Amino acid sequence: MKKWTVVLGVLSVISSATVALADITIGVNISTTGPAASLGIPQKNVLELAPKTIAGQRVRYVIYDDATDTTTAVQNVKRLISDDKVDLIIGPSTTPTTLSVVDVATEAKTPMLSLASASPIVSPPEKRKWIFKVTANDEITAAAMVNHMVKNKVKTVSIIATDDPYGEANTKEFMKLAGKSGIKTLSVEKFKKSDTSATAQILKVMSGRPDAVYIVAAGTPSAMPHVGLIERGYKGRVYQSHGAANSEFLKVGGKALEGAFLPCSPVLVAEQLPKWFPNRSESIKFARAYEGKFGPRSTFASHMWDALRILELTIPKALKAGKPGTPQFREALRNAIEETKGYKGAYAVFNMTPANHSGVDVTGIAMLKIEHGKWKLDDFYSRGK
Repeated sequence: MKKWTVVLGVLSVISSATVALADITIGVNISTTGPAASLGIPQKNVLELAPKTIAGQRVRYVIYDDATDTTTAVQNVKRLISDDKVDLIIGPSTTPTTLSVVDVATEAKTPMLSLASASPIVSPPEKRKWIFKVTANDEITAAAMVNHMVKNKVKTVSIIATDDPYGEANTKEFMKLAGKSGIKTLSVEKFKKSDTSATAQILKVMSGRPDAVYIVAAGTPSAMPHVGLIERGYKGRVYQSHGAANSEFLKVGGKALEGAFLPCSPVLVAEQLPKWFPNRSESIKFARAYEGKFGPRSTFASHMWDALRILELTIPKALKAGKPGTPQFREALRNAIEETKGYKGAYAVFNMTPANHSGVDVTGIAMLKIEHGKWKLDDFYSRGK
């Protein structure tokens, strides 16, 4: 299996672990192939913008592709810990791959910054001491979407979700909040990320005549049931989860996506935000850096950007407690991440606590609408405004 190692910003492909260790070693496990490639490729792109040194120490990045496969993810993370002796792990890209490795990282007492989103990644907190993530919990995105539905007088919803931990976690939180707000869930249909059709699920959903359909999937698989709904004449509102928020989804879905809504980081519409918006500046900084080199910005790329920035903030603190490569350094780094407060990231504003290893509240979520194949700010939420 190939791995990529970045030392001082130079990318090379190596076949063994015979490279001299850098001062700080960051392990990265993401999905650059497989169903979640549209998430992992932008994340890998950002590594070309990663800091070469932090607090005067050189940084080495060891990168593996898990191919969106849980077994491969476990193998990769074990190798990062045992062979590459990493100080911290960034990734994985998806909820299923992340959940497959949380125990591995925990047992090794190696801090991990996941790029995936489902709440079980960081809960219960007493079992996730070493695990963090740079995305909003499911209840945060669900709250923004339910609020939007209430404003638009949606009374009934049917759900089409991927049959995996991401689909399950998001469906659960949405139904809980929707029920409290008087929105009735008529049915929940499931499909596999690898499916090429969801005809049976679509026909069942449409038979109930819901005011809205909520599609729960990550990356390009989100487009398939959406396109099918429109082709069969569905006229109600269509909502997508935050996992659909990338340019590849827009390309695959095409005109069928017109008028759809989704809760997402405001990073995709940073220039449309009011100037007072708390993380507008960092969002624009990220967008310009990314688009200047790679093309359309990606909310998934912003996750990697924020993970790296959090390391720039916390590694100097950890270095005071121990040297890279030691248990003392890893524990001090874990503690420093947990104490992150007020970081205005590209994706959101982060305030970590022992009970909240995401640190993102509703301030970091906007409701976007797809118009003419582009993202448009429809609504946003921020404390005090």
